[in-house]
Amino acid sequence: MKTILDKIVADRLEAVNLLKASRPLTNLFNGIDLSRRANSLKQSLTKTGASGIIAEFKRRSPSKGIINDRVTPEVVTKGYATAGASGLSVLTEPLYFGGSDEDLQIARLTNPTTPLLRKDFVIDEYQIIETAWLKADVILLIAAVLSKEDIANLTSVAHDFGLEVLLELHDESELEKINSRVDLIGINNRNLKDFSVDTERSLKLLSRLPADAVKIAESGLSEPEMVNHLKVFRKQISEKILYVLLFKSNNFRFGNIKILGIKSPLS
Repeated sequence: MKTILDKIVADRLEAVNLLKASRPLTNLFNGIDLSRRANSLKQSLTKTGASGIIAEFKRRSPSKGIINDRVTPEVVTKGYATAGASGLSVLTEPLYFGGSDEDLQIARLTNPTTPLLRKDFVIDEYQIIETAWLKADVILLIAAVLSKEDIANLTSVAHDFGLEVLLELHDESELEKINSRVDLIGINNRNLKDFSVDTERSLKLLSRLPADAVKIAESGLSEPEMVNHLKVFRKQISEKILYVLLFKSNNFRFGNIKILGIKSPLS
């Protein structure tokens, strides 16, 4: 029986193949500004005084339905950046998450110096080059849908175009897919097969990651109490952990309050 993840990946592959025909690689290459220097999410997250927060703009999801169908990415992402987010994340997958390239482009124009993660289901080199064309700074690679060889190859392509790579893991079986060239490693608390959330997942896998990795906890972390829980755990094992928080409100000021309420989760 196919899972939600299987369906998303199959649909994304079909969409990418159509894009290759309608918007050839040559067009993308011609539109990439080779002089542009990407904003480093890794540096932004780890610098002294950083909030350690990547704030996400998401319109909907298979598990939550509509999250934000009124406020624009311009308003929301500007609010996050102004409130002190270390980075921004924008969904571009259209069928299941309501995202678009336009949402990402608006976020980029609105926040030219804030590191920007393109959140999508990357399965082809074409999407890496497309990400550089869209002027994002970071690409997401999901271990659950890629082989170890795929991850190594896509990481190399991303670095060739000046992009950083966030490798997302979901369980212990994916640990062997880590390679030393990825820039950040995330642990997604959401099970991508049924979209359930287990916020203990980050805690269970954290100590299994390379000691020098920049670690990110993802999904199910919208409450300050949960961030505080992770802070205590991080101190117990003398590790540094960074957080991705999904702000679900249609009102960006809610996101501002959330960020300001936990201004420095690494302190």
